[in-house]
Amino acid sequence: MKWYIFAFALFAAASAATLSPNEPIPIVSQEQEVNFDGSYKFAYKTGNGIDAEEQGLLKNAGSPDAEVQEVSGSFSYTAPDGTPIQLTYIANEEGFQPQGAHLPVAPVDDNTPPPIPAAIQRSLEYNAAHPEQEDTTKL
Repeated sequence: MKWYIFAFALFAAASAATLSPNEPIPIVSQEQEVNFDGSYKFAYKTGNGIDAEEQGLLKNAGSPDAEVQEVSGSFSYTAPDGTPIQLTYIANEEGFQPQGAHLPVAPVDDNTPPPIPAAIQRSLEYNAAHPEQEDTTKL
């Protein structure tokens, strides 16, 4: 569920970046459906060009070791620099899998992953240099 919250927070932050703090933005359309079997869907459009939709379902319901929520959706908006952003995603037992032209991708020819952002690289190096000591007295 944490990935879902992260995805929504990312979308909300990106959307909020285009708003003026005192300007009300109308909701042009909004739909939602929540079903007893755990499936749902929603969609909305706003007056400033934000468009989002999502649907989800519970796979393997009743089997605690195999239950997983599967979600797919998309959203689009215009970035502050005028770039149109369109993202589609699926999230399930394989994790959060976004796709969009604005996302970094590995070159097709050599399978090299995109570069790690500097702040993340520093964090990884710090963690490697400062491993936590396991407290064996509690085992």
